[in-house]
Amino acid sequence: MKILNLKTSRRTELLEVTTLIGNLIKEETVEQGVCYLYVPHTTAGLTINENADPSVVRDILTCLNNLIPFDGDYHHMEGNSAAHIKASLMGFSLSLLIQGGQLVLGTWQGVYFCEFDGPRTRKLHVEIINNKK
Repeated sequence: MKILNLKTSRRTELLEVTTLIGNLIKEETVEQGVCYLYVPHTTAGLTINENADPSVVRDILTCLNNLIPFDGDYHHMEGNSAAHIKASLMGFSLSLLIQGGQLVLGTWQGVYFCEFDGPRTRKLHVEIINNKK
């Protein structure tokens, strides 16, 4: 298993990690397999979405912040309940197929680390399984 250390710079952001994961797959020389991603944080998550137009990322964050405002009627003492809720909605893991030494993604898809309580240094666990025939 590899652990990527990611630095976020804003309270909420989607950090594209597609290339970082692709580089790990190349290092492992896996032609066909599965890539498991896991975030060991309760205020961060993962998603796959469009990576061609940056306004999609902006729209996702704007919508999440409008739906789940930071200043809500929350009881959690740390004051970051909104971040916990957003992370739960996104999820903490992804399973991605590898074919031809690359992630199997749609034309416009990218993998994003979702920060909801930054800026911070975060970890992303990556497990690459080689399905040798």
